[in-house]
Amino acid sequence: MDLGITGKTALITGADSGIGWETARQLLDEGATVFLSDKDGDSVAEAAARLDHQDRVHHAPADVTSVDSIAALHRTVQEAVGEIDILVHSAGVTGAQGLFHEIDDKGWVDTLEIDLLGAVRVTREFLADLRSGGWGRLVYLTSEDAVQPYDDELPYCAAKAGVLALSKGLSRSYAGEGLLVNAVSPAFIHTPMTDAMMTRRAEQLGVGFDEAIESFLGEERPYMELGRRGEPEEVASVITFLCSDRASFVNGSNYRVDSGSVATI
Repeated sequence: MDLGITGKTALITGADSGIGWETARQLLDEGATVFLSDKDGDSVAEAAARLDHQDRVHHAPADVTSVDSIAALHRTVQEAVGEIDILVHSAGVTGAQGLFHEIDDKGWVDTLEIDLLGAVRVTREFLADLRSGGWGRLVYLTSEDAVQPYDDELPYCAAKAGVLALSKGLSRSYAGEGLLVNAVSPAFIHTPMTDAMMTRRAEQLGVGFDEAIESFLGEERPYMELGRRGEPEEVASVITFLCSDRASFVNGSNYRVDSGSVATI
Protein backbone atom coordinates (compact mmCIF):
# COMPACT_ATOMS: atom_id res chain seq x y z
CA MET A 1 0.00 0.00 0.00
CA ASP A 2 1.39 3.38 -0.99
CA LEU A 3 1.17 5.62 2.09
CA GLY A 4 1.92 8.79 0.15
CA ILE A 5 4.88 9.94 2.26
CA THR A 6 7.72 9.52 -0.22
CA GLY A 7 9.79 12.68 -0.01
CA LYS A 8 8.36 13.76 3.36
CA THR A 9 10.73 14.52 6.23
CA ALA A 10 10.15 13.14 9.73
CA LEU A 11 11.71 13.91 13.10
CA ILE A 12 11.41 11.18 15.72
CA THR A 13 12.35 11.81 19.34
CA GLY A 14 13.21 8.92 21.63
CA ALA A 15 14.46 7.14 18.53
CA ASP A 16 17.48 5.20 19.75
CA SER A 17 15.50 2.02 20.48
CA GLY A 18 12.09 0.42 20.77
CA ILE A 19 9.05 2.05 19.22
CA GLY A 20 10.88 5.19 18.09
CA TRP A 21 13.56 3.26 16.22
CA GLU A 22 11.06 0.89 14.60
CA THR A 23 8.96 3.87 13.48
CA ALA A 24 12.05 5.33 11.84
CA ARG A 25 12.65 2.05 10.03
CA GLN A 26 9.10 1.87 8.71
CA LEU A 27 8.99 5.52 7.61
CA LEU A 28 12.25 5.01 5.73
CA ASP A 29 10.82 1.98 3.99
CA GLU A 30 7.90 4.17 2.89
CA GLY A 31 10.23 6.69 1.27
CA ALA A 32 10.51 9.36 3.95
CA THR A 33 13.69 11.09 5.08
CA VAL A 34 14.12 10.50 8.80
CA PHE A 35 15.93 12.45 11.51
CA LEU A 36 16.47 10.49 14.72
CA SER A 37 17.01 12.18 18.07
CA ASP A 38 17.59 10.99 21.60
CA LYS A 39 19.39 12.27 24.68
CA ASP A 40 22.54 10.18 24.26
CA GLY A 41 24.47 11.09 21.14
CA ASP A 42 26.42 7.84 20.90
CA SER A 43 23.31 5.75 21.36
CA VAL A 44 21.30 7.55 18.69
CA ALA A 45 24.26 7.43 16.28
CA GLU A 46 24.48 3.66 16.74
CA ALA A 47 20.72 3.36 16.23
CA ALA A 48 20.87 5.40 13.03
CA ALA A 49 23.71 3.24 11.71
CA ARG A 50 21.53 0.11 12.00
CA LEU A 51 18.97 1.47 9.55
CA ASP A 52 18.80 0.95 5.80
CA HIS A 53 18.50 3.82 3.29
CA GLN A 54 21.46 5.64 4.86
CA ASP A 55 21.20 8.44 2.31
CA ARG A 56 17.93 9.45 4.03
CA VAL A 57 19.00 8.94 7.65
CA HIS A 58 20.16 11.75 9.94
CA HIS A 59 20.62 11.99 13.69
CA ALA A 60 21.54 14.31 16.55
CA PRO A 61 21.23 14.29 20.35
CA ALA A 62 18.77 16.49 22.22
CA ASP A 63 17.58 16.79 25.80
CA VAL A 64 13.82 17.39 25.93
CA THR A 65 14.14 19.04 29.35
CA SER A 66 16.20 21.87 27.81
CA VAL A 67 14.76 24.61 25.62
CA ASP A 68 18.26 25.45 24.38
CA SER A 69 19.00 21.84 23.46
CA ILE A 70 15.78 21.54 21.46
CA ALA A 71 16.47 24.83 19.69
CA ALA A 72 19.94 23.54 18.78
CA LEU A 73 18.33 20.36 17.45
CA HIS A 74 16.03 22.44 15.27
CA ARG A 75 18.97 24.32 13.78
CA THR A 76 20.73 21.03 13.06
CA VAL A 77 17.63 19.57 11.44
CA GLN A 78 17.13 22.65 9.26
CA GLU A 79 20.75 22.58 8.11
CA ALA A 80 20.55 18.87 7.27
CA VAL A 81 17.08 18.40 5.78
CA GLY A 82 15.18 21.70 5.95
CA GLU A 83 11.71 21.90 7.48
CA ILE A 84 10.03 18.76 8.76
CA ASP A 85 6.61 17.50 7.68
CA ILE A 86 6.17 14.84 10.37
CA LEU A 87 6.92 14.87 14.09
CA VAL A 88 6.69 11.67 16.12
CA HIS A 89 7.28 12.42 19.79
CA SER A 90 8.31 9.17 21.46
CA ALA A 91 10.76 10.40 24.11
CA GLY A 92 9.78 9.50 27.65
CA VAL A 93 10.62 7.67 30.87
CA THR A 94 8.71 5.60 33.40
CA GLY A 95 9.67 8.13 36.04
CA ALA A 96 9.05 7.99 39.76
CA GLN A 97 7.38 4.82 40.99
CA GLY A 98 5.71 3.81 44.24
CA LEU A 99 2.47 4.51 46.00
CA PHE A 100 1.32 8.12 46.14
CA HIS A 101 2.53 8.73 49.70
CA GLU A 102 6.00 7.45 48.77
CA ILE A 103 6.69 9.93 45.94
CA ASP A 104 8.00 13.39 46.75
CA ASP A 105 7.87 16.60 44.73
CA LYS A 106 11.12 15.83 42.94
CA GLY A 107 9.75 12.53 41.68
CA TRP A 108 6.70 14.29 40.29
CA VAL A 109 8.61 17.21 38.79
CA ASP A 110 11.29 15.05 37.15
CA THR A 111 8.67 12.83 35.51
CA LEU A 112 6.51 15.70 34.30
CA GLU A 113 9.58 17.59 33.01
CA ILE A 114 10.39 14.77 30.62
CA ASP A 115 7.07 13.14 29.80
CA LEU A 116 4.75 16.15 29.59
CA LEU A 117 6.81 19.32 29.28
CA GLY A 118 9.21 17.55 26.94
CA ALA A 119 6.31 17.09 24.53
CA VAL A 120 5.33 20.73 24.96
CA ARG A 121 8.85 22.02 24.29
CA VAL A 122 9.49 19.87 21.21
CA THR A 123 6.09 20.72 19.72
CA ARG A 124 6.51 24.44 20.34
CA GLU A 125 9.93 24.46 18.69
CA PHE A 126 8.89 22.57 15.53
CA LEU A 127 5.28 23.74 15.19
CA ALA A 128 6.08 26.39 12.59
CA ASP A 129 7.61 23.71 10.35
CA LEU A 130 4.54 21.53 10.63
CA ARG A 131 2.19 24.41 9.84
CA SER A 132 4.12 25.85 6.92
CA GLY A 133 3.46 23.45 4.07
CA GLY A 134 -0.29 22.87 4.21
CA TRP A 135 0.38 19.22 5.11
CA GLY A 136 1.67 18.02 8.46
CA ARG A 137 1.46 15.09 10.84
CA LEU A 138 2.09 15.11 14.59
CA VAL A 139 1.86 11.86 16.54
CA TYR A 140 2.39 11.57 20.29
CA LEU A 141 3.22 8.36 22.11
CA THR A 142 1.05 8.26 25.20
CA SER A 143 0.09 5.07 27.07
CA GLU A 144 -2.75 2.96 28.32
CA ASP A 145 -1.89 4.69 31.63
CA ALA A 146 -3.33 7.93 30.25
CA VAL A 147 -6.87 6.55 30.57
CA GLN A 148 -6.35 3.62 32.93
CA PRO A 149 -3.98 4.83 35.68
CA TYR A 150 -2.09 2.46 37.95
CA ASP A 151 -1.48 3.36 41.57
CA ASP A 152 2.25 2.62 41.58
CA GLU A 153 3.22 5.04 38.77
CA LEU A 154 0.87 7.98 39.10
CA PRO A 155 3.34 10.67 37.91
CA TYR A 156 3.74 8.77 34.62
CA CYS A 157 -0.03 8.29 34.35
CA ALA A 158 -0.70 11.97 34.95
CA ALA A 159 1.97 13.02 32.46
CA LYS A 160 0.62 10.75 29.73
CA ALA A 161 -2.94 11.94 30.39
CA GLY A 162 -1.60 15.45 29.92
CA VAL A 163 -0.02 14.50 26.59
CA LEU A 164 -3.30 12.99 25.47
CA ALA A 165 -5.11 16.23 26.33
CA LEU A 166 -2.39 18.21 24.55
CA SER A 167 -2.86 16.09 21.45
CA LYS A 168 -6.60 16.58 21.41
CA GLY A 169 -6.32 20.31 21.99
CA LEU A 170 -3.77 20.82 19.22
CA SER A 171 -5.90 18.80 16.82
CA ARG A 172 -8.56 21.49 17.10
CA SER A 173 -6.14 24.37 16.59
CA TYR A 174 -4.38 23.54 13.35
CA ALA A 175 -6.37 21.03 11.31
CA GLY A 176 -7.60 23.83 9.06
CA GLU A 177 -3.98 24.40 8.06
CA GLY A 178 -3.49 20.75 7.13
CA LEU A 179 -1.77 19.66 10.34
CA LEU A 180 -3.35 16.51 11.76
CA VAL A 181 -2.57 15.57 15.37
CA ASN A 182 -3.16 12.15 16.91
CA ALA A 183 -1.94 9.93 19.72
CA VAL A 184 -1.00 6.28 20.00
CA SER A 185 -1.34 4.52 23.36
CA PRO A 186 0.60 1.26 23.68
CA ALA A 187 0.53 -1.17 26.58
CA PHE A 188 3.41 -3.36 27.78
CA ILE A 189 5.54 -3.37 24.65
CA HIS A 190 8.84 -5.26 24.31
CA THR A 191 11.17 -2.29 24.80
CA PRO A 192 14.19 -1.45 26.98
CA MET A 193 11.79 0.33 29.34
CA THR A 194 9.69 -2.77 30.03
CA ASP A 195 12.82 -4.95 30.06
CA ALA A 196 14.04 -2.84 32.98
CA MET A 197 10.64 -3.09 34.68
CA MET A 198 10.62 -6.87 34.37
CA THR A 199 14.23 -7.17 35.55
CA ARG A 200 13.31 -5.28 38.72
CA ARG A 201 10.20 -7.43 39.16
CA ALA A 202 12.21 -10.63 38.76
CA GLU A 203 14.66 -9.47 41.42
CA GLN A 204 11.88 -8.45 43.80
CA LEU A 205 10.02 -11.74 43.42
CA GLY A 206 13.12 -13.93 43.24
CA VAL A 207 12.03 -15.44 39.91
CA GLY A 208 13.32 -15.60 36.36
CA PHE A 209 12.73 -12.89 33.76
CA ASP A 210 10.12 -14.86 31.77
CA GLU A 211 8.27 -15.79 34.94
CA ALA A 212 8.22 -12.12 35.95
CA ILE A 213 6.53 -11.28 32.64
CA GLU A 214 4.02 -14.09 33.03
CA SER A 215 3.10 -13.06 36.58
CA PHE A 216 2.85 -9.39 35.58
CA LEU A 217 0.43 -10.23 32.80
CA GLY A 218 -1.69 -12.37 35.09
CA GLU A 219 -1.72 -10.06 38.10
CA GLU A 220 -1.36 -6.54 36.67
CA ARG A 221 -2.64 -6.66 33.07
CA PRO A 222 -5.43 -9.26 33.03
CA TYR A 223 -7.23 -7.72 30.04
CA MET A 224 -4.28 -8.16 27.66
CA GLU A 225 -6.08 -10.99 25.94
CA LEU A 226 -3.19 -12.03 23.70
CA GLY A 227 -1.18 -12.92 26.79
CA ARG A 228 2.16 -11.44 25.73
CA ARG A 229 4.11 -8.23 25.39
CA GLY A 230 3.54 -6.33 22.18
CA GLU A 231 6.37 -5.81 19.72
CA PRO A 232 7.64 -2.35 18.70
CA GLU A 233 6.76 -2.94 15.05
CA GLU A 234 3.12 -3.53 16.00
CA VAL A 235 2.95 -0.03 17.46
CA ALA A 236 5.10 1.56 14.78
CA SER A 237 2.76 0.30 12.06
CA VAL A 238 -0.08 2.33 13.55
CA ILE A 239 2.14 5.38 13.94
CA THR A 240 3.31 5.09 10.34
CA PHE A 241 -0.29 4.93 9.14
CA LEU A 242 -1.14 8.08 11.11
CA CYS A 243 1.83 9.83 9.48
CA SER A 244 0.53 9.03 6.03
CA ASP A 245 -1.87 10.32 3.41
CA ARG A 246 -4.03 7.27 4.18
CA ALA A 247 -4.91 8.93 7.50
CA SER A 248 -6.12 12.13 5.84
CA PHE A 249 -9.42 12.14 7.79
CA VAL A 250 -7.99 11.05 11.15
CA ASN A 251 -7.53 13.90 13.59
CA GLY A 252 -7.72 14.18 17.37
CA SER A 253 -7.84 10.41 17.81
CA ASN A 254 -6.16 8.11 20.31
CA TYR A 255 -5.27 4.70 18.90
CA ARG A 256 -4.86 2.04 21.57
CA VAL A 257 -2.36 -0.66 20.70
CA ASP A 258 -2.78 -2.64 23.88
CA SER A 259 -4.10 -6.19 23.31
CA GLY A 260 -7.30 -5.11 25.10
CA SER A 261 -5.51 -3.89 28.22
CA VAL A 262 -7.78 -0.87 28.70
CA ALA A 263 -10.88 -2.44 30.19
CA THR A 264 -13.46 0.09 28.98
CA ILE A 265 -14.66 1.29 25.61
